[in-house]
Amino acid sequence: MNIINHETLSVGVLYLTEIDLDLKKVVDNLGNPPLWPRKPGFPTLVHIILEQQVSLASAKAAFEKLNKAATELTPERMLAFSDIELRAFGFSRQKAKYCRELSQAIINGQLDLDKLKNYDNSKAQSELMKIKGIGPWTASIYLLMALLRSDIWPPGDIALEKAIQKIKNLPEKPNRERADEIARQWKPWRAVAARILWHYYLSSSF
Repeated sequence: MNIINHETLSVGVLYLTEIDLDLKKVVDNLGNPPLWPRKPGFPTLVHIILEQQVSLASAKAAFEKLNKAATELTPERMLAFSDIELRAFGFSRQKAKYCRELSQAIINGQLDLDKLKNYDNSKAQSELMKIKGIGPWTASIYLLMALLRSDIWPPGDIALEKAIQKIKNLPEKPNRERADEIARQWKPWRAVAARILWHYYLSSSF
């Protein structure tokens, strides 16, 4: 189970640019992608839930309001906020519910985030996905950015699908299944490929 750091990121980039000329063009143009690490734990998972199906900017704005009001963001503090307060921060009703479900699961011991680092990818994802509101994308992003696993691919990520379409010169955006199929050729460094593609997406006009 490889963990990505700045050294292994470069190893992954070298491997991918040798097997995929389209990724090589991106790296030649933009350089290695950022690592974009996130601190493992409850606040990061809340932030990722906020990022579901919205822009990174709006999710960040809501998370920053929550963080400022909480002082220290813990599951107990999360549960203390009212629906009105969470709406004022920018939470939808659904995401408020998801974050409450997550908080309760951690408090009652159903989910132990500290233990995830000891599990393989499949086990870690399945533990996360036991919680309502945490699906394959959210679990994958947590493993990819917080646990820094090397071979994680977040299914259904629109930015990745758009980047694949553009660098592969496809007539239309690949659906989730097609994008997953394309990504399989990038094993065992799919999380590095995702970073290259996000780097391209953020550096390009779509």
